[in-house]
Amino acid sequence: MSLALLTFFGIVFVFVCFLRLAKIGALVAFLLAGVISGPYVLDLFQLTDTWTFLGELGILFLWFNLGLEINMKRLWNMRRTIFGFGAAQVLMVAVMLFPILFGVTSWTILGCIMVSLLLAMSSTSEDMQILIDRNMLNTNMGRQTFSILLFQDLLSIPLLAMLPVFAGKSFNLGATAIDIFVLSAALILGVVIVGRFILNPLMKLVARLKSKEAFLIAIMLNIVAWAIVMDFIGLPIGLGAFLAGMLLSETIYRHQISAEITPYSMLFMAFFFISLGMGLNLPILGENWYVILCGVVGLLVIKFIAIFMVARVRHVSIPDSVAIALVLAQGGEFGLLMLQTMKTAGIDALPEIHQEILTAIIIVSLMLTPILFAIYDNLRKSGKLLSNYPLTKPEEDNLEQKPEVIICGFGRVGQIIAQMLLAENIPYIAIDLDVNAVMLGRERGFNVVYGDTRNADVLRDLGLKPRNTKAVVVALDNATNARNTVLTIRTVAPKLKIFARARNLEDSKILLKDGVVEALPETIESSFFLGHGVLTHLGISEHKIEDLLKEMRSNNYEMVGNPVADEQ
Repeated sequence: MSLALLTFFGIVFVFVCFLRLAKIGALVAFLLAGVISGPYVLDLFQLTDTWTFLGELGILFLWFNLGLEINMKRLWNMRRTIFGFGAAQVLMVAVMLFPILFGVTSWTILGCIMVSLLLAMSSTSEDMQILIDRNMLNTNMGRQTFSILLFQDLLSIPLLAMLPVFAGKSFNLGATAIDIFVLSAALILGVVIVGRFILNPLMKLVARLKSKEAFLIAIMLNIVAWAIVMDFIGLPIGLGAFLAGMLLSETIYRHQISAEITPYSMLFMAFFFISLGMGLNLPILGENWYVILCGVVGLLVIKFIAIFMVARVRHVSIPDSVAIALVLAQGGEFGLLMLQTMKTAGIDALPEIHQEILTAIIIVSLMLTPILFAIYDNLRKSGKLLSNYPLTKPEEDNLEQKPEVIICGFGRVGQIIAQMLLAENIPYIAIDLDVNAVMLGRERGFNVVYGDTRNADVLRDLGLKPRNTKAVVVALDNATNARNTVLTIRTVAPKLKIFARARNLEDSKILLKDGVVEALPETIESSFFLGHGVLTHLGISEHKIEDLLKEMRSNNYEMVGNPVADEQ
């Protein structure tokens, strides 16, 4: 077992490094590692229930992250692109695929409709990873692609619920539509009630513990609980994870949750793609290679043409239309999930051999898409393709106002600074791990959220960027946390100006060495203020007092020296 594990991780490492150098996503590396390590090549592992379970966890995390990114404000702002471009893309692909499938297969009309819709769906995890890796998520192309993927994810819910209809077990479409509508209304109502009266108080209680472990377990518990509820009422467990994410996306804990869950999401998504690779039936692939080859080429070409046409009709530029169509041309996890659901539920809408061939077509298309897009991107950047069109740069997401100042810590110092920024209409955001301070601050109108400022992912998620953020204020009362926060900020934005609060002169010196522009020691500055009042009362001129204070502040308070005893 130990040798098998060593070989397995060696294979994963080699593929990840090689494909990263080739600017191809790591998800393809996991797929290839699964194929090589699976029962048909090196036979290091069998596709057991354990691997399947880990893959299902990967799906749950994928749906949860999608829900976490989808709040009602964002849905509303993007509604035209989501329900316009997204719906048109799915419809166009399905319309183009249906007559081909009906002509070359012996499937029923409902079976052809089901597979057409199934293949119209793309891979959310792979496509989002492509956009993130290439810093394209905030381009016009990235936002359009995200909107289409979001529509597909929303559409997958009724499609799964209508699987018995496609399988021919029920032909009452009207009754099914009513059932879906009633169920959706009940779910929305349940989400509102549970979110307000159960989830928010529970997360507040957990946050007060200030335990990273308890916080993470609460998130996991929330995902699994909703998944079980959906499974109990006969809906896919992924829908439960999606609702769990949507619930938490509306809370003050969203950014901290995203930072905490991301490493685990990537890990379990890797397991999901590894299990997909292991499940690829190579003997069937060999026996039907020509069918699978034609299927992969046909799928990529038809989806590319359909999506390109829809994009051009919507007046998307030619380079963006090509990029969107190329990114979305593959099959997706939803198709694999539908085929797996049919197999486990005993639904015989398609012959078993055809289900295996469809699975192979989708997996191979998943492998090819990052490679094809990498080739396109390199040709585009080198000027060998579409050279008449200028390259677009990432734009700022205008859905939310980006902060110019980030305040780390929302105690008395952070609150006063926030009030000063508010008075000058300077956009800011404050972050604190004290949930009581956060809740009270939000009640008073401050833009403050729950989060750990020592976590780089939290800071990035809240808008910390080298070119956009103008300053960071570290107003934490714990010297160790303050220093760790400064060091974290330096890893994200090395040249950003940081202003810090220090309890005493010694803490101030440490922070200045770490690269802080100003680190004012509270005890000394409060003494200066008090001394200013005393000297004024004694008749000393304002000019002399200012000169004295200037001299005492020079060279990092050199005249003050080390106090005999610290403040009590």
